[in-house]
Amino acid sequence: MTLPTLVQIRRDLHQIPEPGFQEVKTQRYLLDYLSALPAARFSIKTWRTGILVKVHGTNPSRMLAWRADMDGLPIEEETSYPFRSVHPGYMHACGHDMHMTIALGILTHFVHHPIKDDLLFIFQPAEEGPGGAQPMLASEELAAWRPDAIFALHIAPEYPVGTIALRQGILFANTSELFIELTGKGGHAAYPHRANDMVVAASHLVTQLQTIVSRNVDPLDSAVITIGKIEGGSRQNIIAEKARIEGTIRTMSMDSMQRVKERIEALVQGVEVGFACRASIDYGCTYSQVYNDPALTGEFMEWAGEREDIQLIECSAAMTGEDFGYFLAEIPGFLFWMGAETPYGLHHAKIEPSEQTIDVAVRLVTDYFAWKSDQAE
Repeated sequence: MTLPTLVQIRRDLHQIPEPGFQEVKTQRYLLDYLSALPAARFSIKTWRTGILVKVHGTNPSRMLAWRADMDGLPIEEETSYPFRSVHPGYMHACGHDMHMTIALGILTHFVHHPIKDDLLFIFQPAEEGPGGAQPMLASEELAAWRPDAIFALHIAPEYPVGTIALRQGILFANTSELFIELTGKGGHAAYPHRANDMVVAASHLVTQLQTIVSRNVDPLDSAVITIGKIEGGSRQNIIAEKARIEGTIRTMSMDSMQRVKERIEALVQGVEVGFACRASIDYGCTYSQVYNDPALTGEFMEWAGEREDIQLIECSAAMTGEDFGYFLAEIPGFLFWMGAETPYGLHHAKIEPSEQTIDVAVRLVTDYFAWKSDQAE
């Protein structure tokens, strides 16, 4: 498949970002594309708004899998593209349009140039939330096509095109959303003694939450609690009856995640007593750490490091969250960063990743799968 064809696919997909488990147009686009390929060479299953495509090997004894995420983000696009999102308030700001295009490029190559191994291409919905990997893993469809190893990439705006970055072991953190609702008694601003002010309660709680990492997490471990949004009150002269705090938790170990949540719950109980209010906690979407299989990752790094068209970087672990970690918890494999060279970061309204990345990624992964299949002979 030529780069101009891949670029057009990416631009088509870029225009139709959809939220998790609502990727109806995206699924239809992918299925329409697949319908034009030689049907005898592969099989298809759908799962909710996701797709599983099994490309048949010539003499299979195992199955290798490649995963691409599908959903967009609730961001109003601010790029200079003539092919901007046609869905107001939604954008492919995390590169999932690139990920799907790369997967189609790899898939198409092996439909026309089969290797010994079976290949499974997983187009997974809802990576950004509420999380598609875990329920997809538990599905009958994936149980019937259980791969022996699984791989994925994520575009990286900070790296030049042609650069890949990864490491053995933990690459991305354990993550959890955090939503706290506080309910007290509202009232007139002139009579604070007759009310329970939830703006004050929320303000105290936010300050207390910032002590958890500094005083309850092992200094040799890593954790982050970020409060990104506070809502409370209706106008300046009314004491707020309700307040809502929204944030995220990131940790490098599951022990720290558990400890952080225990401390959050204890502090929230204290606020209930101290401010005579009621509180509830919702951890929303929780993602497992991305842990790259050391043996497979080391093998890939040695192989990729010998390529003249690739610059390999052994990177540090990041506090980024990715539900691909659920796949890696059950199936050996790895995820790597793929340089896309743009001044704006992931989830930014102006991100414009280099489309040259698509060509580099397709060539890299097709060569790797072909090489790996040969090694099994």
